[in-house]
Amino acid sequence: MKTWIVAAFLASALASHGADTNSSAIVKSEFIFETAPFPSCHASTIAETKSGLVAAWFGGTAERNPDVCIYVSRMENGHWTPPANVADGVGFATNRLPTWNPVLFQAKHGPLLLFYKVGPAPAAWWGMMKTSTDDGKTWSSAQRLPEGILGPIKNKPVQLPNGDILCGTSTEGDGGWRVHFERTRDFGKTWTATAAVNDSKEIGAIQPSILVYPNNRLQAVGRTRNDKLFQIWSEDGGTTWGKMSLLELPNPNSGTDAVTLRDGRQLLVYNHNTRDGSKNKGRSPLNVAVSKDGENWSAALVLEDDLNAPNGFAYPAVIQTSDGLVHITYTWERKRIKHIELDPAKLKLQPITHGEWPK
Repeated sequence: MKTWIVAAFLASALASHGADTNSSAIVKSEFIFETAPFPSCHASTIAETKSGLVAAWFGGTAERNPDVCIYVSRMENGHWTPPANVADGVGFATNRLPTWNPVLFQAKHGPLLLFYKVGPAPAAWWGMMKTSTDDGKTWSSAQRLPEGILGPIKNKPVQLPNGDILCGTSTEGDGGWRVHFERTRDFGKTWTATAAVNDSKEIGAIQPSILVYPNNRLQAVGRTRNDKLFQIWSEDGGTTWGKMSLLELPNPNSGTDAVTLRDGRQLLVYNHNTRDGSKNKGRSPLNVAVSKDGENWSAALVLEDDLNAPNGFAYPAVIQTSDGLVHITYTWERKRIKHIELDPAKLKLQPITHGEWPK
């Protein structure tokens, strides 16, 4: 489908949700690929390198199947390259195992990092890493992360002023859904980690995104089983964390992502819905919200809204590039990965009151 047709459809969808004034913020709307060597895909990630954008996701016959691999595409001359298989689960014991949840991160003064998981299920997977020194064209051999270290579980890390790379991660095993944070000072060679920051009984939470504030303050937000997004704060650059609580924003037990914009605002991409047994399990609509303080959020965009889509629109990734534009990728019906480019300066916001998206 041509980019302008997709953009026109998106503008029409926005108009039905009181957000038509923001259609001008959309710079580009496109699929990263039209055809691919896999029928199903999920869990995209995106990064900016010195030569342009790089995206990754996992693809195969279906999530959890042993043939699921990590695919990468790069933006070259305004077009995405065909999906390239860069990592798989071959060679572990006698089994081929599925791969999961790639995370790309371009470190300052360092290589492009690709984190991913290998294992039969989220409760039993382990962390893997590859690096690229040519902006994702070629990759190092796979390295298994140390025991107990998973790497960023879904969303990108942040690099702190001292150069530390801080990763939001989580576990889904016998202890329930629990968040913790991992830190590397040497691009993944050595690691430290916090203990879990929630006990999973009051709030079962996974897949944090880390947001940055002045004076060494950090906020993590993400997915829960509690019908709302979680938040938790650190006052010391992620060394220690306060008590986890729930935001007013809904969450249908689906992945989210967020980024701190250069102007100090926070931008969040998430499904403004709850899981109610509907066909798409609450993974439509897919929304963009903006906040100055991480507590009070305003409606910005409805990226997708089709309650009849059986697999919905989910698992976003979001970054702001050096030109100030925001790039979002997400799973489109488990069939494709969609890429949205928007200008955050052109967003006109409406307050979200008591968790209700404005009409």
